[in-house]
Amino acid sequence: MFAPAEFLSLEHTAHPKLFESQKYVWDALKQIASYLQFRLKPVVLGELVGKPFISNSVFIGAGTIVEQGAVLKGPAWIGENCHIRSGCYVRENVIVGDGVVMGNSCEFKNCILFDEAQVPHFNYVGDSILGYRAHLGAGVILSNVKLDHQEIHVSATDGDIATGLTKFGAIVGDRTEIGCNAVINPGSVLGRDCLIYPGANFRGVLPNASVVKLRQNLQVLPRRAIDGQ
Repeated sequence: MFAPAEFLSLEHTAHPKLFESQKYVWDALKQIASYLQFRLKPVVLGELVGKPFISNSVFIGAGTIVEQGAVLKGPAWIGENCHIRSGCYVRENVIVGDGVVMGNSCEFKNCILFDEAQVPHFNYVGDSILGYRAHLGAGVILSNVKLDHQEIHVSATDGDIATGLTKFGAIVGDRTEIGCNAVINPGSVLGRDCLIYPGANFRGVLPNASVVKLRQNLQVLPRRAIDGQ
């Protein structure tokens, strides 16, 4: 239960070694820093639009476009044919696959994005893993720290599992879609092909091909008279 292959297509990342011999999918988060330390060979092979900030600890693959206003602090490994838009902030220990969109006002830290993941607008992705073709709607937050700053546990059917992490956002399985302004709370594990409605506040484990619906009680009332009309 919670093995990497249950949530992620490892053929859609150039870094499957991160997941080798890992009992739990989130254990890969503990390996990112050391993996980059020994394997990262900084170079810029993509196209720079204007003058984005790129430190000397960043690899950027061929065909990737980095727009002016982006900040790539690193260490970071960015794949091929990605689009890194103005206002994107890539902090330390970030690994990104091919064909990924990293958008305006999005922040990334200690995370893994599989090929063709889409994170286009106003998102926070900290201590999280996004699977192949996962998509975050505008304003989605993957919260990675509990309010009491204690160790994060994953809620399993047979009891909670200690992760050994005080910072752990979410696992987002392949092709899962999260609607605008949803908040995913620390230690959440989302299966493949799931849908989470906009504005939802979710915590826990979501089985493959599940839908999280949010229903609101909305009232439509006639407007009161406006002065002078």
